[in-house]
Amino acid sequence: MYDLKSVGKCAKEMALYTRLLSSEAKNEVLITCADSLEANTAYILEENAKDIAAADSSREAFNDRLLLTPQRIAAMAEGMRKVARENDPTGETLYMKTLPNGLTVGEKRVSIGVVGLIYEARPNVTTDSFALCFKAGNACILRGGSEAINSNTALVEILQEAIRELQHPPQIIQLITDTSRETAREFMRLNKYVDVLIPRGGAGLIASTVENSTIPVIETGTGNCHIYVDESADISKAVPLILNAKTQRPSVCNACEKLLIHRALAMDFLPRICRELSDVGVEIHGDDNVCAAFDKAILAQEEDWHTEFLSLIIGIKIVENFEEAVAHIAKYSSGHTEAILTESYARAHEFIEIVDSAAVFVNASTRFTDGEELGLGAEVGISTQKLHARGPMGLTALTTTKFFALGNGQIRN
Repeated sequence: MYDLKSVGKCAKEMALYTRLLSSEAKNEVLITCADSLEANTAYILEENAKDIAAADSSREAFNDRLLLTPQRIAAMAEGMRKVARENDPTGETLYMKTLPNGLTVGEKRVSIGVVGLIYEARPNVTTDSFALCFKAGNACILRGGSEAINSNTALVEILQEAIRELQHPPQIIQLITDTSRETAREFMRLNKYVDVLIPRGGAGLIASTVENSTIPVIETGTGNCHIYVDESADISKAVPLILNAKTQRPSVCNACEKLLIHRALAMDFLPRICRELSDVGVEIHGDDNVCAAFDKAILAQEEDWHTEFLSLIIGIKIVENFEEAVAHIAKYSSGHTEAILTESYARAHEFIEIVDSAAVFVNASTRFTDGEELGLGAEVGISTQKLHARGPMGLTALTTTKFFALGNGQIRN
């Protein structure tokens, strides 16, 4: 049986080590790890090829996330260097206040401790997660899926060797190599050692983690994202924006999955956008109005409105008004990202205020829900919950705070 208890104990010890490292020491580790990734590109590709060979070739979107190329490895390395260039959030004093009794009270930002990540097919999560956890002063335990085990094992071996060369303990990052469901569930109950657990993957993985974990969980990822085209929308902007949101990378969580169109635009805009999407290979699941206007559309079922397709499929619905659009979003959204296309300032701000998702855009593609794109640097995931962290989770989201007080013998009356 896999000895997870030893993994947890080791991580707890490593967390004491990492939280005391200087920013300079952490940056040196990250840069050395980045250089080592690029130096070992051939080995990483060789191991990734084993995962690709074992994968189900019919799962195109899944395999796209699994595949590594020299360019993607270079991007992973550059991502680590970018994290090294980010400001270290740990140690930041958030405020100081002197009370009437002379006690000086403050709050400062500190590392969380041990961060656990459980994820599916994307090997780049391995390097991104380590870089962010480590820069924020945490130790990490990673559990990737069986489909990427060769890639993840190779990546962690390379990172650990680079850490060892700098005379730091390589167990700062640990990979659980047993990918069985039993071990995953046991990992989810390692609350004595792991301070927070972050699942990254599909709805099934996230639901399983939330249901089985005794560790506090930050939910991430599932993106049933909507774009609402308001009656005042500029159609010349709308067409390329929707195409980008749906087709630029359909397998990711911030791709547009549903398109809601105001009835006033149905006659002219609906056939055009359906044709444009269809011409680039998008399968359209639409309501009665959409099917009547575009003969290639498939009649949408109730399940379609709930589904995160992660492929070249989109659901399209005609709505009578703004109120119906926001009601539809409230019912079916996963709370990730929604966008409105409108030239009305008042309508734009009403949408921002009413729609309760982690990210809300006006006249911009849903694909911008990304830490790097929003100017936050790298991210460990997109949180769709409301406690502690919401939206792209960068370095700050991987810290917590502590209060401190400086006294001179004060006692409480």
